[in-house]
Parts: sequence; structure tokens; C-alpha cells
Amino acid sequence: MTVVSGVRVVAGDRVIDNGFVRIEGDRIAEVDASDKSENDGHTVVPGFVDIHVHGGGGATFTTGDPVDARRAARYHLGHGTTTMLASLVTSPPELMMSATKAFAPLVAEGLLAGVHFEGPYLSQARCGAQNPAHLRHPSLDELSALIEAGEGAVRLVTVAPELPGALAAIRLLVDRGVVVALGHTDATWEETLAGIEAGATVGTHVFNGMRPPHHRQPGPVFALLGAATVTCEFVADGVHLHDGTLAFAASVTGPGRAALITDAMAAAGMPDGEYELGGQTVEVAGGVARLTKDGSIAGSTLTMDKALRRAVGAGLSLVDASRMASGTPAAAIGLGDELGTLRAGQRADLVVLDEDLNVQRVMRAGAWV
Repeated sequence: MTVVSGVRVVAGDRVIDNGFVRIEGDRIAEVDASDKSENDGHTVVPGFVDIHVHGGGGATFTTGDPVDARRAARYHLGHGTTTMLASLVTSPPELMMSATKAFAPLVAEGLLAGVHFEGPYLSQARCGAQNPAHLRHPSLDELSALIEAGEGAVRLVTVAPELPGALAAIRLLVDRGVVVALGHTDATWEETLAGIEAGATVGTHVFNGMRPPHHRQPGPVFALLGAATVTCEFVADGVHLHDGTLAFAASVTGPGRAALITDAMAAAGMPDGEYELGGQTVEVAGGVARLTKDGSIAGSTLTMDKALRRAVGAGLSLVDASRMASGTPAAAIGLGDELGTLRAGQRADLVVLDEDLNVQRVMRAGAWV
């Protein structure tokens, strides 16, 4: 048994100023107020859940290399991310298949919560840093083969709903238990709503990689923010979104439909310089990653602890920001009953933060890491 006490505990929608968390095995056994008066100034929040991350610490998920995947997962774990999807980028069919097969054992092991395909079924006009050479229309055969090869590893797929065959692909994925996100899209408001009606329940880094909103042509941004069934991803790094945009968008969705993500690439935690993403060259300067060829934002160098601090700095409460970093993304990928909140019965994933919300210790499944 482990007891973390003398701390402020962020447990769901409440803050226990002088609380404790009791862990038995890999589970949380109890969360409550302490009868002791001391508080060491630390705060305990649930382990972060990043449902959109391409790499970090000099390692990438995008090549399908399991050794690199372990390095990237280890790097983000050190920053409090106890649950993550391995996000791939637009790639040839052979790489998508080989990466799926390579990562399936890591998912079965519990290192990864699943695989996220950000592409290749995306808009040419809104592809951003995705490699346009490998974009294609949705294929039911390709998707079925990937799902079969993954044996449960494929958990999230981003699709542009306006593409030919997209709605049928969304229905297939949902029928097979895969969560669908809408993103990298030039869809109209109506086309976006059609994708939601077909079963999509996530918006991929909303505002980024999609037709911008206009008061006469609302497009995907307004449709996603306004849809009660959709969880909207936000990259809280001050580059992808202005802090005012983040605060406004979160006020529209509420913390129950807003998920902080990193969209991090291999350069996270590494020096400025030249990197690779999906076969394209990326230049990182001042911690900002952009494609060398046209300056498009190419993921980020963000970590989830930085995203949490940025959200709080933008005016969100710690309770709301914590939910956006843990409980909401966990629920978005179907893991809300297992993790993402500090409550009895959940997996014992927690992060100890200092007064400035910097990570001090990380626990995953009851073990300090």
C-alpha cells in the first residue's frame, strides 16, 4: 500500500486542499481529506492522457519503429503523460501496415493505449505538415485490413468528412469500435455535421488544419465546437492557438468536451535544429516546428505538463485544465472508466506538481516512475 498525503488533490470537479490518495496495487483505493493539518505545497492531479502525439525526446512514432516508440513514450511519461496514443502521419499503405503490426504488441503490453492514424484520408487544401504525396481517399478495404492487423490496437482515425467515401469509412470505423476524428479538412459546416451524424466524436486540433470560421460560412470549427457529442482537441502551446482563443473555445465546449493534446514530434525536449516528419524536413527554431519548404506548423515541441500550465495561464481553473488534460481525453477514446480521474477503482496514475505546476513525481499503475 502507498499513501500520498499532505497534498492538495484535484479529484474530478473538486479540490481537496489537504488530502490524500491511498493506492493498493495498481488501483486507487481511496481519495479523501486528511485529518492532519500539514500541506507540503504540492498538488496531485491525474496522470495526463495525450491522444495526439507523434514523438518526443528525439524519438518518433511515425516510422513504426518499436524501439523509438519506447523512447518517445518514456520521454513523455517523465512529463506526466501516463497514457498516450501513438500518432502516425500520412504514409504509404506499406508503412501504415508495418507500423500497426509493430505497435500492436506495445498496446497489448500497456505501453501505448493504441494507435492513431492522422491521415492519409485528409484534404489536400488543409493538409498542413502532412505529406501530400501520400494523401488518398478513404478505402474500406485498407481500413479493414489495418483494423484486423492491429488486433484492437487501432483506436483513433482522423478523416476529412468531405472526401469521397468518407462517410462510409466513418461508419465502418465506428462499427468496428474505432473512434473517428474530423480534421485536416476543408469541409463546410454541413459536411462537418454529416461526419458527426455518421459517428465522428472528436475534432483533431480544432482551428488548425481546417477551413477557418467565417460568420457567413461557419465551416468545421463552429460545427465541432457546437456539437454536444464531439470532444475538441486543442494544442495549448501559444503557437497553434492564441491563449484567448483557447479560453474562448473551452468556454464554449466546457471542460467535458475539451481535450488538451501536444501534437508533439520528435523534437520535443531536444535542441533547435533540423528534424524529419513523414518524409518531410522540419526546422525547429525557438522551440517552434515548421516545414522547411513552406513554413507550415509541423506539430509541436510541447509536453502535457506545459499544456496544463499554459491552460491555467490562459485563465482556466486548475480543475478544468486538469480535466482537459486527463479525464476528457480518456473518455474520448473510451477509457474513462479505467483512468483519467483520481477516484477509487481507477488505475493509480497520478502526477505530483509543485506550486508552479512543475512535475515532481509521476506514478503509473501504482508504481513511481
